[in-house]
Amino acid sequence: MPRQLTLLIISTLCAISSLMAQRVDTLHVFSPSMQKDIPNLVILPESYDRTQRYPVIYLLHGHGGNYNSWLRQVKPELPHIASLHKIIMVCPDGATSWYWDSPVDPSTRYETYVARELTGAIDSLYSTVASPAGRAITGFSMGGHGALWLGLRHQDTFGACGATSGGVDIRPFPDSWNMKRSLGEYHKHPDVWDSHTVINQLHLYRPGLAIIVDCGTEDFFYRVNERLHAEMLYRNIPHEYITRPGAHNSEYWSNSIDNQITFFTKFFNRQK
Repeated sequence: MPRQLTLLIISTLCAISSLMAQRVDTLHVFSPSMQKDIPNLVILPESYDRTQRYPVIYLLHGHGGNYNSWLRQVKPELPHIASLHKIIMVCPDGATSWYWDSPVDPSTRYETYVARELTGAIDSLYSTVASPAGRAITGFSMGGHGALWLGLRHQDTFGACGATSGGVDIRPFPDSWNMKRSLGEYHKHPDVWDSHTVINQLHLYRPGLAIIVDCGTEDFFYRVNERLHAEMLYRNIPHEYITRPGAHNSEYWSNSIDNQITFFTKFFNRQK
């Protein structure tokens, strides 16, 4: 098999806790665009059966996290939820990339990785609904930006997307979270920053893409989420927008992901 297609399952059937009779795989996928192996967590429902096809939710972590963040720090109940709804969950490692293909560093191509290479690997290794009707993507913080970025730009891959506490407009934060490593200095390259922020991708929306956005009122990203919501209303883009008291932390994300999984499950059921 060509190196580009080589997929190495590092460990399978990991017992994460007494709650998790389900199968949790740690999967390393080789990225041809970045020439390296990238770790991912794959959570299968307890009833997983290769004779059936399962929808997939991709969960993106925030800055400073990794592929284990959703399960270890935010939502340890994910395996139970996967079994309850009969879905597969995939948590990729996005490093500190903001899930862009960096215009500055050609070795950082996490948009290509998640939207093309990883989805292709998951569909080849697991029994999935291999179409936008069976794929959703969401994330928290940096991952919320990444999920909307990828959802809007790859509607041929994802049929639904969301964000919780997402950095949906990066421009008010030019010196934060290593973004200038991927985009260059804001004052030198404002056009690059303009073209790499979610709020400026809304023109790509096509009817049918299901969108959910959630942010707490005490979150430092609250104002940019309010602006995104207003812009989607102005453009007549259907979406679900939820805001309630809460800060930028795991407690908020753990609650909000329940609503998002319900939203995605309803989307999957409508596609049948």
